[in-house]
Amino acid sequence: MSPHPSLKGRVILVTGGSRGLGREMVLELAEAGANIVLTGASETAELRHVAGMVPEQHVLALAADVCDPLAAENVVAQAEQRFGRVDVLINNAGRGMRLISERFNVEPTRFWEASPEAWRQIMDINVNGAFNMARAVAPGMIERGFGKIINISTSDMTMVRRGYSPYGPSKAALEAASRVWAQDLGGTGVDVNVYLPGGASDTDLLPPGDDKKGADGNLLPPSIMRRAVGWLCSDAANGITGARFIARLWDPNLSDDEAAAGARSPAVDRPAIL
Repeated sequence: MSPHPSLKGRVILVTGGSRGLGREMVLELAEAGANIVLTGASETAELRHVAGMVPEQHVLALAADVCDPLAAENVVAQAEQRFGRVDVLINNAGRGMRLISERFNVEPTRFWEASPEAWRQIMDINVNGAFNMARAVAPGMIERGFGKIINISTSDMTMVRRGYSPYGPSKAALEAASRVWAQDLGGTGVDVNVYLPGGASDTDLLPPGDDKKGADGNLLPPSIMRRAVGWLCSDAANGITGARFIARLWDPNLSDDEAAAGARSPAVDRPAIL
């Protein structure tokens, strides 16, 4: 039985839901009884495989490029046609530094050495893609007086780590946008929060190999994202907005309130980058 009964029947849209962090969140939420809409950039066996792990009546899998505003709107329209609404958006779709270099985590690429096209692709999906999806779901959520937007981010050190441009700056932009969106949506019943693993995860964002690891030498399992995602999508988190939660710091042995307090990054009045 799910510890969050409010998830049963809740309509949750997860972009980039066919693998990695997205796949784990999809499966966790589906097990709790949610209706799942998952997207992938293209029609793939992975997308169909994950969709096949969710009861047919509770899943809608769509190939969509979230960088395209019309595609984002179409995803939301199809979700509403199938399930009547979108209650939660998890902006998980993203691209990482492998577009810049397959050795980025052991041999930093200086920003002027990066391909402009790779730079554009990373910024486009990580920032504009999240905006396009949030923009598409917000009006319906506001009209219904309820909704949640959860933006998947990265560790703060990654945002400013040498050789991690543009991936790091793209996530800094997404977190800044999340803070603005939370304020824009204040009083509407729609919450906006940030969720992140808390370190490098064993996903395709890292180059494959026997010594696969993040810049800090560690590697988290993608399943770590299961820890808090149910709580964030449930009524237990209603009214919590403009916050940042780290999965690695979520202690599953504690009560939700205690675990959330331990996993929440301290709020700051004025963000500091340098």
